[in-house]
Amino acid sequence: MIGYVTLGTNDLAKAAPFYDALAAELGIGRMMEYETFIAWGEPGGGAGIGLTKPFDGNAACVGNGVMVALAAKDQAQVQRLYDIALANGGTDEGAPGDRGGGFYAAYFRDLDGNKLNAFVMPAGE
Repeated sequence: MIGYVTLGTNDLAKAAPFYDALAAELGIGRMMEYETFIAWGEPGGGAGIGLTKPFDGNAACVGNGVMVALAAKDQAQVQRLYDIALANGGTDEGAPGDRGGGFYAAYFRDLDGNKLNAFVMPAGE
């Protein structure tokens, strides 16, 4: 259902390496790049993520209650994505662990404060 998601940044050049590192772990790369916008994903694949300076010229700000969830293949990849996020300037919002019912996730923020998580759903869900 979701085609892609876009998050705002105030410094695209500084923020892009954070997403390059996460994307590399997920086996994808940049698929579109302009002076004020970069998108990561796979053409014809699942939903991708874009990072942009706001079109209206105002400062990017974090949405309260907004979060982008990255589907991981297993718990080990959840851990790697969390570690990569923190190693690339992200901040902790919840270490990897079971969140109930077999839902395993880690939560972190990017350099602009946008909230993300990496997760694995229970088998058969």
